[in-house]
Amino acid sequence: MAVVHESIQEKLQHEPHSTTLSALCFIIITILCILKLTRRNKSNNLPPSPPKLPLIGNLHQLGTLPHQSLKALSNKYGPLFLLQLGQTQALVVSSAELVEEIAKSHDVAFSNRINTKAIKIFFYQCKEIGFAPYGEDWRKKRKLCLLELLNTNRVKSFQPIREDEASMMVSTICEACAKGSIVYLSKMIIKTTNNIASRCIFGRSFETSDGSDDDGRKTIGEVVRKMTSQSTTLGVGDLFPSLDWVDVLTGFNSRLKATYVELDSILEEVIEEHKRKKRNKNMNDKDFVDIFLELQERDMLEFQLTGDTMKGILMDMFVGGSDSVSTAIEWAFAELAKNPKYMKKAQEEVRRIVDGKFKIEENHLNQMNYMKCVIKETLRLHPPVPLLMRIKTSTNMKINGYNIPNKTTMYVNSYAIHRDPKLWDNAEEFIPERFEDNNNNQQVDYKAIDFQLIPFGFGRRGCPGISFGIASVEYLMANLLYWFDWKVPNNNSNGNDDDDDVEMDMSEMSGMTVTKKEPLYLKPTLYSFVSKC
Repeated sequence: MAVVHESIQEKLQHEPHSTTLSALCFIIITILCILKLTRRNKSNNLPPSPPKLPLIGNLHQLGTLPHQSLKALSNKYGPLFLLQLGQTQALVVSSAELVEEIAKSHDVAFSNRINTKAIKIFFYQCKEIGFAPYGEDWRKKRKLCLLELLNTNRVKSFQPIREDEASMMVSTICEACAKGSIVYLSKMIIKTTNNIASRCIFGRSFETSDGSDDDGRKTIGEVVRKMTSQSTTLGVGDLFPSLDWVDVLTGFNSRLKATYVELDSILEEVIEEHKRKKRNKNMNDKDFVDIFLELQERDMLEFQLTGDTMKGILMDMFVGGSDSVSTAIEWAFAELAKNPKYMKKAQEEVRRIVDGKFKIEENHLNQMNYMKCVIKETLRLHPPVPLLMRIKTSTNMKINGYNIPNKTTMYVNSYAIHRDPKLWDNAEEFIPERFEDNNNNQQVDYKAIDFQLIPFGFGRRGCPGISFGIASVEYLMANLLYWFDWKVPNNNSNGNDDDDDVEMDMSEMSGMTVTKKEPLYLKPTLYSFVSKC
C-alpha cells in the first residue's frame, strides 16, 4: 500500500498540469450543463429551478428535513419551482393561492399519489385507499370507508375505547405523581394512541406491556414499528428506475419482503380469529374487521373485497389513525410546556367546564374552544405530514403561467404555507389566540376550505379520517390538561412558569410523520382537588 501511495504522489508531482486541466474541464462541463438546463427552462416556459449536479440533480439539497430545506429554497426561487431528484422531476408548491388553483382546476390531474417500492410492498400493491390509483374502484373503496368505518356514529361508538385507554394512561401518570417521578410523555402518548387505533381497527391492543404476546409471538406493534420505519426509506430504484437492480444486490428488496411476510401473517391471523369468533354484535362492539366481514357476508359491497384489499385498507386506517394522532399531541404538549401561560389558560378552561367531575364527557369537549385553538395552532406549526405528494397524470397544463411536464411529482409544502408571513401574523410563533372568535382566522378549517391550513391534505386525496383522529386528540388532550399540572424538569424559567417561556429543544426528526427529535419528558403534579389516585 505504501508503494502504491508513493507512486500516486510521484505521478501527481510530475503531472500537476494534467490534474489541474481535468479539474478545470469538470468545472466547465458542470457550468455548461447548468446553463443548458436554465436555457431549456426558459425556452419551455418551465418554473424556475435551482442549479443541479450531474446525475443526482437536486437530491443533495433535500437534507434530513426536506420540508425545511424546500421552504428555504422557496424563499429564493419562489412559491413554484422544479427540482430534479435523480431521474424524476418534482414540482414544489409553497403557496396557499397556488394550492387553491390546483385544487379547483387540476385536482384530477394530480389525483395519484407516489408509490415507492416500500409502499407497494407494505400496502398490498396499492389495492387499498391511501395509495391506490385514482379511478372508479378507488372512489367505491373511499365511499365505503366514509359511510361504514369513519361516519360520525361509528366514531362516537368508539368512545368507550378512548375512555378506557385514557383512564389507564391517567392511572399510570398518577403513580408517577405519587413517586415524584418524571414521565416519558412521548412514549406514553404513542402507546395510548396506538392502543386506541388498534382496538378500534383490529379488536386487540397494539402490544402487551412486555412487547410480545403471551406465547412469545411478535405483536402488531413490533412489526408495524418496523414497517413504518422501512416505509420512509427510498431504494435506489425509486430515484433511479434504470438502476432498480441495485436494490436486489444490496438486499433492500429482501428486507422489505421479510417485514411484509411478518405483517401479512399477523393480519391473516387477526381476520381468521374474527371469523372463528363471529357472533352477533351491536354497533358499539364492532371493530373494523367485524364490519368488513359483515359487509362481505351480506354482499353489500360495490367492489371485490379480496383478502389483500381488506388488509391494505386496515393498514391505511391504522397508520392514519395512530402516528398522526400521537405526533399532534406530543407537539401540543411540547408547545404548552414551553409556553406556560397558554398551558394555564387551556387548563383553566378544561377544569371550569368539567367542574370537578371524575369523567370527561363528549358534551364537555364540545365546549372546549380554547383547547381546539391549541390543537389547530399545533397542526399549523407542526403538520404531522408536511409534504403532500401527488403525481401529474395529464398533459398540457399551466400553473401560474408555467408549463408543467407530464409525470411530474408534486410536493405541496404545507409546512411552508402554514408559516407564510403573508397569511399569518408572527408566523413562527405559537399563538393559539389567532384562532379565537374575535380573530379574522376563526373560520380557518381542517378541511382546507381556504387552503391556509392543510394538515390533512386537500381535494380528492384529502384524509377521510379527520373526525376519527381528532376525536382521540381532543379526548386525550383534555384528560392530560384536566388531571395534572405539568412542568419541564430543570427548566430555565427563573421560577416564573406562568409568564416566561421555558427553554426546550423543538428540533424535528423525519419519519412516517415529523416528530419531536428530543423525547418529551415532563414532571406531572396531580391537580389539587383530585383524590382519584
